[in-house]
Amino acid sequence: MTAHPVRVAVVGIGWWSNILADGVLRTCGALQIDSCYTRSIEKRKEFADRYECKAANSYQEILEDETIEGIINTTPNHVHLETTRLAAAAGKHVFLDKPIANTISDGREITRVCKDAGVVLSIGYQRRRQSQFRWIKRRIDAGGFGRLVQAEANISRDREGKIDLSSWRYQKAGMPGGVMLQIGIHYTDVLEMLLGPVTAVSAMSAQLVLPGDNPDVSNLVMEHENGAISNLTASYASASEYYMMNIYGKQASAFYNWFDGLRYFERGKDQAVVVPCEENDEIAEELVEFADCIRGDRVPEMGGEEATKSLAVIRAGVLSVEEGRRVEVVEVL
Repeated sequence: MTAHPVRVAVVGIGWWSNILADGVLRTCGALQIDSCYTRSIEKRKEFADRYECKAANSYQEILEDETIEGIINTTPNHVHLETTRLAAAAGKHVFLDKPIANTISDGREITRVCKDAGVVLSIGYQRRRQSQFRWIKRRIDAGGFGRLVQAEANISRDREGKIDLSSWRYQKAGMPGGVMLQIGIHYTDVLEMLLGPVTAVSAMSAQLVLPGDNPDVSNLVMEHENGAISNLTASYASASEYYMMNIYGKQASAFYNWFDGLRYFERGKDQAVVVPCEENDEIAEELVEFADCIRGDRVPEMGGEEATKSLAVIRAGVLSVEEGRRVEVVEVL
């Protein structure tokens, strides 16, 4: 824990910035929101009142404020590079929510400018911190699964009648790949954490329920470096919210879903056993890590290089859909 709060500003006010700001309040003083900015005067005043911080009149005002140490950047994907470049040039550390960018070139440049400026770049991938996935990871690392052979995962949410088509999040230009990029990337990341790097992707997408020009259902079949195969379905068109992650090894398997929790099955046993996992605060954990990194106590679990490689899996999936073929990840890197 830091000796005194890291003073941050939140930039790009929207619903997710509120989620992160609420997370800041749960960091036990590791971070403190001192300022905020978005182009909408009404939104920034509302945010400032809610979180008892200053509503800056411009982004430049925040960058020139020497008391601000870090930026929590929730701006649209396509301006991540511009906003992060300015922050790094001003010596501000950056917490940037996934994806790092919409393109590999932007992801690489964001990584470079932060490295050259000597500032922390931490990318928000909170799903990998979920207690059940951490438990599976520890068992894998301890050899409990034996050879990993296969995985299946699902991340689904009901968005019918709940989206604002004017938002960049639901437009092809702002979120190329649609649901695959917006939420699918969380579970491609978890699958890489558990099974290892993805080397090739075969994908399909469809627009079935939601209006607009972006896919609301996607399926990715991924080949991992160790030979394992994983299958991920991501959807905004389902009737309810649902999360599932099943990992299969030669010696053991793990089965997780949102309703039943985590179960673990070992070869030779008659049945799977329930694994009790305490719920953890993934958002607060990643923000505390950001503060610790600024103080020099840690390095980001997901920095720019890792996040760019994660983005490459999705870009390979998008290319696979466009060209109707299997795409190796190195093709897009």
